[in-house]
This record gives sequence, structure tokens and C-alpha cells, in this order.
Amino acid sequence: MINTRNIVIRECHDPLVFDMCADLMAATDPWITLGMDKARCRLGFEGLGKEVHVAWNDEMIAGFTILQTAGSFRGYIQTLCAAPIFRGSGVGTRLLHYCEERVSAYSPNLFICVSEFNKGALKLYTNFGFKQVGSIPDFVKEGYTELLLRKTRGPLVKG
Repeated sequence: MINTRNIVIRECHDPLVFDMCADLMAATDPWITLGMDKARCRLGFEGLGKEVHVAWNDEMIAGFTILQTAGSFRGYIQTLCAAPIFRGSGVGTRLLHYCEERVSAYSPNLFICVSEFNKGALKLYTNFGFKQVGSIPDFVKEGYTELLLRKTRGPLVKG
């Protein structure tokens, strides 16, 4: 079993690391099934209001997340990816806790989409406390449905 005690998660701005993360995505599901090659995966790292946070195990990328921090869905986990060798080791859960803590500073809501066919990820997210709030057919690729999940502490506006 992989030792994950040394994992450190920190924000990243390095385009070379983004390239390595895009390689991870493009080589695994759900991105393979959805037809997302490296170039398409890499585009997801760009744009206003995005933060990339990488989980490092010594010098190896164990996983990463891309957060959307602005707009109506601020607090949206756009991407959560664990390197294949680290899947099932708790890296995904650690990244989710990290995202929840980070997002709680500016929003009571945490959102994520998951491909309906991605049963392992759906189980991870529901065990973490996410609830399905919608479904989006043909969102990423025709013939596939994305499920919109939300974990909340309450509405944006109280009172």
C-alpha cells in the first residue's frame, strides 16, 4: 500500500505542473470515456476565478483539484483527480476536505459534477455528504449525463 502520510496540498501556479496534471486526467477515466484528450484537459486550468491545488507525496503528484471561486457557483470543484497509484488510498477524500475548508471561507455551498457512469467517484462524493441536486444530459459529451451534487451549510443569503 502507498504511504500517504507525507501528502501536502498546496496551491499551484506552475504551467509545467498543469501539463503533468492534464496528462494524468487524459490517461484515466472519466476523461477517456468523455473523449477529453490532453489539450482539452489542459484548457480546464485556464480562466478567471480558478485555483489549482496539488496534493504532493514527496516529489510525486498524488492528485489535484481545480476550484471555481467566482460567480454563482463559486465553490464549484471543477476537477478532482487522484493519480492511479493513489486511488483508494484516501487522497480523494483529503482533497475533498481541503476543498471544503477552502470554500467555507467564502461560500456555504460546495458543488461538484460527476459522470453518471463514474460509480466509484459518485460513491466517494455521496459518502462525503454530497447530495444530487440535478442532472445534465449531454453536457460534456452526447449520450452521457453529468450529475450535479451539492454539499451545503445553508443558502447564500440568510434571513
